[in-house]
Amino acid sequence: MRAEPGRSVTSKVLALLDAFSPATPALTLSELARRTGLPLPTVHRRAAELVAWGALERGDDGRYRIGLRLWEVGSLAPRGLGLRELALPIMEDLYEVTHENVQLAVRQDLELVFIERIAGRHAVPVLTRVGGRFALHATGVGLVLLAYSPAEVQEQVLAAPLERYTDLTITDPTRLRRCLAEVRRVGYAVSDRQVTMDALSVAAPIRVPDGVVAAISLVVAHDRADPVALAPLVQAAGRAVSRALEGGPPVARRG
Repeated sequence: MRAEPGRSVTSKVLALLDAFSPATPALTLSELARRTGLPLPTVHRRAAELVAWGALERGDDGRYRIGLRLWEVGSLAPRGLGLRELALPIMEDLYEVTHENVQLAVRQDLELVFIERIAGRHAVPVLTRVGGRFALHATGVGLVLLAYSPAEVQEQVLAAPLERYTDLTITDPTRLRRCLAEVRRVGYAVSDRQVTMDALSVAAPIRVPDGVVAAISLVVAHDRADPVALAPLVQAAGRAVSRALEGGPPVARRG
């Protein structure tokens, strides 16, 4: 990124935080300067302020990492907090029945964000992590969230290039449109080896009176998956979380 004249202090701080990713969780000052396009003295000052506040931590190796203070602040986000607390017991029940990976996700603009996950000890490995983002068109939870998104969101996703993760990823807009219609018809989504060639996911919506606010899924090994048998379990979990939301704290819906 090239430096921009007149950037505010806030934009510089956000650029520093945005430089970190799952692939680059630890960065030196020079790497931060290169990734943000900011002068090294500016990076040094802002990084020191972020360390003092707790948003960054500096290790013995001199590299900077995201600090726990950001996790504390992020956990207060109302869309994740109330939903996570209400959904977690139901996710645990679903895990006990299946001993497979259970995931909970919400839509954030044109991507999804995983806000909770229970990993089965002997379940198929998955690429997701709590707080991680992913495309809407490939995963089970993403297909559910996209299928029940406003029409303008669907059109934006369909009009953009659809990333291919495996040979089975749906990248044709016409095919994806038919898939979304089928999700709305049956009330659940199946993503069969669209993200990795060893995994299949089955997902169902979580609803509030004015629409779908989240999706819950099971991710299982493709060679032992029976979507027809798993779908009722996931749908029942989705309905249980929906009922819990009716009597729990309000959860904001993302437009």
